[in-house]
Amino acid sequence: MTPTTEGTFRVFPGRTDDEWLLLEVDTGDPTYVPAIDAELAVGNRIDAKIEWEDEQPRLGEWDVVDRTRFHFRRTDAPVFQAAQGCFEAAHRAGEAMNARVTRDTDGRPNGVVYTFADQPGQRDLFGEFRDGEKPLEPLIERAAESEDPPFSVWVLDLSEPFVLVTIVLDPDGLFAETMAETYE
Repeated sequence: MTPTTEGTFRVFPGRTDDEWLLLEVDTGDPTYVPAIDAELAVGNRIDAKIEWEDEQPRLGEWDVVDRTRFHFRRTDAPVFQAAQGCFEAAHRAGEAMNARVTRDTDGRPNGVVYTFADQPGQRDLFGEFRDGEKPLEPLIERAAESEDPPFSVWVLDLSEPFVLVTIVLDPDGLFAETMAETYE
């Protein structure tokens, strides 16, 4: 019998294009598995079994719990005003991180913006988010307190002195479309 590990995992990009990083949601324990041709995407939350054959993990049975998508981009594209304002407020307060709810033209919440001040020479915050070292899960859980997933999560390393994390509450809405047009 093949040993298995069962749990709830978030799918992250792997070290190469042909693997995924599965982070156990509660513990953050990482497991790299070969990517399979499946309807899984980076950001999906899954209930899964990881099977260990010859000490090599592979994804066994799985079920998508939430179809949230993650987008990791290093780009020179311009930052939008809400993100710039969020960072400037943090900077004035001497804080390294700040958050702000974004709203559509009717005043309804459509996303949450987080800015994290760069720490040149010390840390690559973008890389830490992408590799799962700095968890996105608490930010997603906070958004899920008021809206049901799935979300569209954008982690952007811009030509700014901060890393931007934007959680778009409606992955099929206008804000998601604008993010895709601007940053993809």
